[in-house]
Amino acid sequence: MICGCVFLGMTLLGFINVVVRNLTNYSLASTQELIINGMVLLTVFGAAIAAKRGQHLAVTVLYDIAPARFKRVLVVVSTLLVLVTLVLCTLFTVTLLGHQYASGVVSSALQVPQWYYTLIVPLGFVMLMIRQLELAIAELRRPGGVAC
Repeated sequence: MICGCVFLGMTLLGFINVVVRNLTNYSLASTQELIINGMVLLTVFGAAIAAKRGQHLAVTVLYDIAPARFKRVLVVVSTLLVLVTLVLCTLFTVTLLGHQYASGVVSSALQVPQWYYTLIVPLGFVMLMIRQLELAIAELRRPGGVAC
C-alpha cells in the first residue's frame, strides 16, 4: 500500500514536471528531489516486502545439492550473514543521519533538513531484518524440511 502510493505520487510529480517544463520552459526542481527520495523509500520498503514473501534473488547451487540436514545449517548461516550486513547498513545510516542532523545540511531544492529524507533508510533496514528473521523461522518450521 505504501509503495503503491509512493510510486503513484512519484509518477504524478514526474508527469506534472514534464507538463510544466513543456508549457513554460521552467522545471520544478523540487520534483526531482522528491522523486529521488521516493525511489530510495521504494527500494528499502520493496526489499522488505520481497523478504517477507521469500522473493529475493538467491544463488541456490549449494542449497540444491546439499543433504536435507545441511540445508537447515545453510538457512541459519545465510540468515546470520544477511542480518550482520543489515545491522552494519543500519549502523552506517544512523551515523549518516547523526552527521546530517548535527551539520544542519538542507536539501538543495526544498531547503528541508536532509535528515528528514535519510530517516526512512535505517527504519527500512530494521524492517528488512524483521522480515528476514520471519522468513528464516518460517522456512525452518516448514513441515517436511527446509525449502527455499
